[in-house]
Amino acid sequence: MMQELVNVETFERFMQRCLHDPTRGYYARNIKSIGTRGDFTTAPQLSEAPAAAIARWAESALKKHKCRDLIEVGPGLGTLASQVFQKLPLLTRLRTNLHLVESSPALAAQQKETLGKKAFYHTSLQTALAACSGNAIIYSNELVDAFPVRLYEKSLTDWQEIAVDSSGTHPREILLPPAELPPSSIFKIDHLIGQRIEIHDSYRLWLKSWMPLWQKGAMLTIDYGDTADKLYHRQPKGSLRAYFLHQRRVGNEIYSNPGMQDITADVNFSDLAHWTESDLQSDEAIDFSDFIRPHIHSGDTHFIEAAAHFRVLRQVR
Repeated sequence: MMQELVNVETFERFMQRCLHDPTRGYYARNIKSIGTRGDFTTAPQLSEAPAAAIARWAESALKKHKCRDLIEVGPGLGTLASQVFQKLPLLTRLRTNLHLVESSPALAAQQKETLGKKAFYHTSLQTALAACSGNAIIYSNELVDAFPVRLYEKSLTDWQEIAVDSSGTHPREILLPPAELPPSSIFKIDHLIGQRIEIHDSYRLWLKSWMPLWQKGAMLTIDYGDTADKLYHRQPKGSLRAYFLHQRRVGNEIYSNPGMQDITADVNFSDLAHWTESDLQSDEAIDFSDFIRPHIHSGDTHFIEAAAHFRVLRQVR
């Protein structure tokens, strides 16, 4: 168990510690969190169609931008990176350097078991870009949702940020006084009183930390979510939830077993495009099912329905 929270902190800070505390956070533990025996399953565990689609995109991007470096950020167990690299045409594979960026020591160790000397390993995208001289093709799968979110609720007068008070026996939520809001397209959408929303503001700040180091290339972002106008359709309580042994947990269950379960929220793809509009050219976010459909085999048709909950954003530097 993580240390008991002291007094009041924003939900974002609570989620940050639950997921990324260096010793007690969910991603820092020596966990078997991915797959049938873990807390959740990612696309590469279900089908090789995502890897085939990403490899096709990567092949084209590497050629177009005259790159020799391919970076996956947040590679999990390394399964997707291994599949993508193997599905590149032989000549492309021979002249391409594969880089993995992982902040979790436990997951990084598993990636090295999967890929060995086939990849270069980094703890930050900054060091990976430095190794590529700023010229790289970047992709991620279910990365954004691992970033802690700021949690808000619509009140009678304004949006108020939700904090966590742990001074009692059980953590409880409180509303902070109205304050300056982070930049997000979600605030431009009309919502009813009581609506809850999540903002991946930590991801926005992460983008700012490395974007100046990226000179040219392309980026592919895959995650579950939607555009701002559709994100909270029939979700008045927001999309925040936790997963423990494949069981979805909501409400007060999110505060159970901190550091032992995954916490996540849907991604606002309108924000991802807006936050990078001064640096990148973005295509319209598309359904993941459309992205992978040309690579689906007869035995993978069930995967199309699950993929419809995901979106793909393609961007060019």
